[in-house]
Amino acid sequence: MIRLGRRPRPLQPGWNRSGERTMPKHAASGNALSPLVWIAIALLAASWAADIATAQEIDERLVGYYTSWSVYDRNYHVPDIPAEQITHINYAFANLSGGEIVLGDPYADIDRFYPGDSWDPDSLRGCFHQLQLLKQSHPNLKTLISVGGWTWSTYFSDVALTPASRALFAASCVGFVQAYGFDGVDIDWEYPVSGGLPGNIYRPEDRENYTLLLAELRAQLDAAGDYLLTIAGPASPFIIGNLEVDLIHPYLDWINVMTYDFHGPWMGEGDAVTGFNAALYPAPDDPLPEPFRSTFNLDAAIQTYLELGVPAEKLHAGLAFYGRGFGNVADMNNGLYAAYSGPSGQGTWEPGVFDYTDLAANYIDQGGYTAHWHADAMVPWVYSPAAQVMISYDDSASIDAKASYILSRELGGAMFWEFCADRGGVLLQTVHDRFAGNAAVAGPAVPGLSDRPAFADVRSLPSLAVTQARIELQLHQPARVEVAIHDLLGRRARQLGGGWTDAGRSIHVWDLRDAKGVRVSSGCYFCVVRSGSNATSCIMMVTGP
Repeated sequence: MIRLGRRPRPLQPGWNRSGERTMPKHAASGNALSPLVWIAIALLAASWAADIATAQEIDERLVGYYTSWSVYDRNYHVPDIPAEQITHINYAFANLSGGEIVLGDPYADIDRFYPGDSWDPDSLRGCFHQLQLLKQSHPNLKTLISVGGWTWSTYFSDVALTPASRALFAASCVGFVQAYGFDGVDIDWEYPVSGGLPGNIYRPEDRENYTLLLAELRAQLDAAGDYLLTIAGPASPFIIGNLEVDLIHPYLDWINVMTYDFHGPWMGEGDAVTGFNAALYPAPDDPLPEPFRSTFNLDAAIQTYLELGVPAEKLHAGLAFYGRGFGNVADMNNGLYAAYSGPSGQGTWEPGVFDYTDLAANYIDQGGYTAHWHADAMVPWVYSPAAQVMISYDDSASIDAKASYILSRELGGAMFWEFCADRGGVLLQTVHDRFAGNAAVAGPAVPGLSDRPAFADVRSLPSLAVTQARIELQLHQPARVEVAIHDLLGRRARQLGGGWTDAGRSIHVWDLRDAKGVRVSSGCYFCVVRSGSNATSCIMMVTGP
């Protein structure tokens, strides 16, 4: 049985342990509530609408990478992780040696001393012990050991080659998670067949062998206990084709799609000019040839996996908490789609790579850099004509747009790289609040728009719904809106839409089904519409069989 890894939720009235609604269907049973009772429920629901977001626990998975090298110059440690805002931590990385999983950095992983640690010979210290302590204080939190990554994928092809090599590796992974208290294994093979570091071992049969490796891991992890198995999946169409996507997803709890690093200062046909590290959608003005113009973006990557048969709830869109910098950028088009010579000389820890915290403190609309927004790609960039540097990055507005996209497509959740790049938790707070239905992130400024609330009116047509409900929205001005259906207990039953909406009248149709496609029970529901820090709601009654 494939486990989806959702966080357990406390029982509440009207729900059983399986997550099924148990409220009586009064209309269907003939015990219809009186009009006065319906009115009372509606008034009560309306009074709850403003407080729903803060009471709601996120239903999506939110997976963050923690890197072992964070303990050094970066000085960001496991206790610094805001564990209350996430569901899973992927620890990066374990290495491969002799066909088995091994510690990537023994000092950081199991030896570094923290206050309260023991020096006894058999005592566990380091990040692994800190992760155990973090889970003790946050019982719903899960941890996975990520194996490989960009640097340590050299020997995956050998590991996947034969039944014996696959069995040896899988057995070592089981022993590893049991020894160090992890809840699962995340395979970061970058990449089968082609596409990784030049020194990696590649074989044409990697495509089929990867499937067999995951099958062996699934079998051994299931035999050992209740463990998760996930992968970091490529976003490039060139590399996705090197996976048997339709065959591997049944073995996986989910796929973390690396929907970033689409473009960077690497030259070549796909990076002939400056471009976006992690665009949400394609940009019509992108001068690159196909398939780069249309497919190197988050939406295209997710759609590819969906078309290959992966269930939406098994897909996590990747979020970049960092930016890519281009150097010697020609002063044209504010640095976008301009010629460049390579990575920028500047960077937070290495040339051409910028933590979001560093960008917010030193580059966004300061120090000679001006921030710009691309309305089609839904991401920002900054450019300095004096420094001749263009940096493509994500901010709260673009992260909010991606989180809204995840909800509107009913994906399983989000993954991000990585914690210490967002030390203030600005971007993490943004995605968590969006998942919790408590977002107050305004979109980018649009010249000429007033500061008044976007909403003119929102109502349900009809208010008593039997087969469907139509939510009519009137906007004073263009705005990014989220439309979601909530039940009486404040839980999100369905996300109807999100994104920029034109001024005037728009209609959203609810077919009275929840996110899983199941017809909701009769009762009172309300539609909550949000735009930036503004929110409004309307009531609807669902009745009938």
